[in-house]
Parts: sequence; structure tokens; C-alpha cells
Amino acid sequence: MSTAATIRAPTAAVHRLWRLALRLRFLLFQRGRHDALVLEEVAGRQIVVLPGVFNPKLFWTGELLARLLDERLVPPASSVLDLGTGTGIGAIAAAQWARCVVAVDVNPAAERCARINVLLNGCEERVEVRGGDLFEPVVGETFDVVVFNPPYYGGSPVTALDRAFRASDVPERFAASLGRHLNPGGHALVLLSSRGESTAFLECLREAGFTVDGVAEERRVGEVLTLYRARRGDGC
Repeated sequence: MSTAATIRAPTAAVHRLWRLALRLRFLLFQRGRHDALVLEEVAGRQIVVLPGVFNPKLFWTGELLARLLDERLVPPASSVLDLGTGTGIGAIAAAQWARCVVAVDVNPAAERCARINVLLNGCEERVEVRGGDLFEPVVGETFDVVVFNPPYYGGSPVTALDRAFRASDVPERFAASLGRHLNPGGHALVLLSSRGESTAFLECLREAGFTVDGVAEERRVGEVLTLYRARRGDGC
């Protein structure tokens, strides 16, 4: 048996076990909290999740992003754009340091949900929620930090909620427009999963002239979640 075959076999087995464990956990413990009106504690904050909105507690990534944001990644008094805000947890976390945050989501249910959570967490003076696709709601505006927890899988979403999991051209469109919305010296923070199309996403950023480095990582069974920082290759 070749070395390559020896490495691939357990990796495939781990992925199968990981998917089975997730499904069992969902069926046994989480089904009632999915696509339902629930109140969650996410990264130490009370968050309402409306039906049709990605639950950051059940799928980990939203909570992880909120935990990872700090004054090193979100400089004090900076301006922040949170794309695909969902419940608004990333925008609310960033508001701890930022001067102002614009939170954007294409899903109308997520837009309503984020507005509720901004009020619930007392951030309405620093966080503005807008509806729209990627950078469309902020045409002509620039920011010090752009935060993005994107859909990890390719393909066309079949429901509004499914937009949180899959999209066909988001990496290309995000990379192509990012430079127009960053202030000099600014950066983007993108959370990607090894189970998704992270390689393609990073390639799009590099082809658009950005340098990318990992700033934080969390390993789970069958998955590695990495927070990447993208900056213009010329340092401007």
C-alpha cells in the first residue's frame, strides 16, 4: 500500500464519522432549535435566532468568529463592514472596539434578526444593518476592516436559509470588489472551513492581488476552521 493511500483512507473515514456524528447530534439534540425562533447565548451574548436564519450556535462558525475578534483584528475606533451578518453576532462583537459597523445580509429574515439583536445588545448607536447582496448596500463606501463568514459550499441555494451554506460565485465576486471597499492599510477577515471550498476562495483573493495569512485556527473532528486576514499585496 502506498503512503498516499495510507493517508487518504483514514481521512475519508474520519469525514464519514464526522458527518454521522453531526447528523446524530442534530437529530437527537438540535432539531427543535433549527429554523425556529430561539434565544441562544453566543460568545457570551444573548442572541435571538428567527426562522430562516443561520443559527451560529448550532453550526459553530458564527460563534467562533465572534470569539476570535479582538482589538488586534478590529483596531479601536475603526470602521467595519460585516458581510453576511446573519443574526448580527459578528457585527455586535466587532462593535466592542469599532467606531462604527455596517452589517449586511441578502436574506430579509437575517436583516430583521440582526436589527433585533443589535437593539437587544445595546449596539444601535454603532451598528447599522442593511439588506442586500455582498457589497451592493455599501457602493462608494470604504472600511478599515471587512469581516466575512461566507457560504462554504458551491452550487445554487434552494432556500433563503440555504444561502448561508452554498453559493456559486461568491468567492470571485467578493475578491473582485474587496479592494474598492478597503481603506489604505485596511484588511479583510474571512473564516473558512477545510470541508468547504477554502482553496478556491484563497486563490480568488490572491489572484485579485491580496496577500493572505492565517491568524487563528480551530480544529474539530474532520474539519479545520481558519480565520484568514487578506491585505493588499502592495501594503496600501
